[in-house]
Amino acid sequence: MQKMMGLIRRCIDDYHMIEAGDRIAVGVSGGKDSLTLLSVLAALRAYYPKPFELEALSIDMGLGGMDFAPVEALCRKLDVPFTLRRTEIGKIIFDYRKEKNPCSMCAKMRRGALNDLILEHGFNKVALGHHFDDAVETMLMSLLYEGRIGCFEPVTYLSRTGVTQIRPMLYVGEQAIEHFAARMQLPVVHNTCPADKHTKRQEVKELIVTLQAQYPDLKTKIFGAMQRLPLPKWGVEG
Repeated sequence: MQKMMGLIRRCIDDYHMIEAGDRIAVGVSGGKDSLTLLSVLAALRAYYPKPFELEALSIDMGLGGMDFAPVEALCRKLDVPFTLRRTEIGKIIFDYRKEKNPCSMCAKMRRGALNDLILEHGFNKVALGHHFDDAVETMLMSLLYEGRIGCFEPVTYLSRTGVTQIRPMLYVGEQAIEHFAARMQLPVVHNTCPADKHTKRQEVKELIVTLQAQYPDLKTKIFGAMQRLPLPKWGVEG
């Protein structure tokens, strides 16, 4: 916990992600990433010099087979309020629209449902579970599939909603998150999405594994380049 909290706190401080009085929602999908973020922020809340409020928000896609009861129990243990919004997003995408490339549409609809919840509850920030590997993969996806250099930002202000997105786990690798989730016995919810593990992101993930056999520090170099260029809002002072 101490090592994970140290990395997350350094990222929060480097990018000025949290200010005193913030009401922060954590978007909890039920996966290892968002549950790790929730657990660490709940612990950090006790002594961070800038006091903030924390709540957990989950979107049920209506796919069936995903039980959020253990997540709700974890939130009670962490003393974090929990809200679950049930939707028909999965059925709309796979049964009605029969989308051939469902991920983009799904992301937009999930984001819309989450934004509605955020506004209803009056949060000014939402913490998302994107980590170090996500950032590197997104950078390569933009380059390979779109022919541009780009990535999501550590801190993004959404002018239409007045909500700021923060990504406190950008210094944490996926493997470290897997170890943390197992060590802390976090109640990971099995993803029943038919498109899981069959995406462009998975292709890039596998490409990186192949390249790392020859270039072991590939991910570190790509991440460093993103900060040194810097990409919009990726530069770190000092």
